[in-house]
Amino acid sequence: MFNTSDIATVANGDVYGPDNDKIGSVGQVYLDNKTGNPEWVTVKTGLFGTKASFVPLSEASVSGEDVHVPYAKDKVKDAPKVDADGELSPQEEDELYRYYGVDGAGLDSGSDDREANRETARETPVAPVAGGVDERVGDTNDRDGRERDGRERDGRDEVTRTEGHDTSGPNTDEAMTRSEEQLDVGTRTEETGRARLRKYVVTEQQSVEVPVSHEEVRIEREPITDANRGAAEHGADISEEEHEVTLHAERPVVDTETVAVERVKLGTETVQDTETVTSDVRKEQVEVDDDGAGRTERRDR
Repeated sequence: MFNTSDIATVANGDVYGPDNDKIGSVGQVYLDNKTGNPEWVTVKTGLFGTKASFVPLSEASVSGEDVHVPYAKDKVKDAPKVDADGELSPQEEDELYRYYGVDGAGLDSGSDDREANRETARETPVAPVAGGVDERVGDTNDRDGRERDGRERDGRDEVTRTEGHDTSGPNTDEAMTRSEEQLDVGTRTEETGRARLRKYVVTEQQSVEVPVSHEEVRIEREPITDANRGAAEHGADISEEEHEVTLHAERPVVDTETVAVERVKLGTETVQDTETVTSDVRKEQVEVDDDGAGRTERRDR
């Protein structure tokens, strides 16, 4: 169960759904102005946490600095869109209760003066702050219904909040703060694909020139000399005779052998590139309304 003491604990935490699936980071906790109990928490979702969705705390639990709710991420992201910049009206709260299928906490459904209860059952945001200091945002009411115009006391000092006022009052100084949203752009590494290295066998023809030799017949004649006269005159004077010579020739012989030629493996390299990210941001502008001069002048930064 989520208690008021848990607000400071979850200041820097995240919101998780069933199966420990992260939905987003904790934004603001909304208190019931009538009971003072935590009723809602906003969850920052979307790209870089630029969107906020309301989640009821009636069935929430706290683990460490994280909030666990029984709603899936898609359920939370598709919740009715309500601006998380002020009080949560009864109509907006009823719409959210119907969406999540939760009975309206803080409203007496069996009372005849339900409409009167609805007017005092507004939800007011409290910014979770680590260390136990909770800053109430906007005008609030005491539990007995008395209006406090946004003041919180810690026993010593008074903290005043006048967010949303467009005219000077007793709680404002001579200046107003102009704010604007800025893109907080980062990167994340995600898997884009897989590469596989495999080898296979192909057959191709190769032609190689091989030098070969062969023997050819030629007739050699030598004159009769004293050295060969005996061999020349041996035998009959006139006769028929036949001599035979064996010829030789080289022929190409083809064989194959397997030789390791190289080692191949996969590697990666990082290539720097740029991408354009486009998102909407809001900013405040000021204008001067000069009643004396009868003109309105815009002043942009």
